[in-house]
Amino acid sequence: MTNASDYYKIEGDKLIRTHRSCPKCGPSVFMAEHYDRFTCGRCKYTIFKRKKGKGTTRQRKRSPRKRKKST
Repeated sequence: MTNASDYYKIEGDKLIRTHRSCPKCGPSVFMAEHYDRFTCGRCKYTIFKRKKGKGTTRQRKRSPRKRKKST
């Protein structure tokens, strides 16, 4: 379970939100951060993260696993 202190940070007299809020639901609903996207748990709105620039090393696409027929 997460605490409220995970979502807010206090700097001086200001309260700063550390997580992104949902643009559809409003500032009271935070979005979950995944490795490739942000997702709202309430309305399922998704924002995909941009990939790094074209100059980075390319990862090989993995071929799908071959299935064995069961006899």
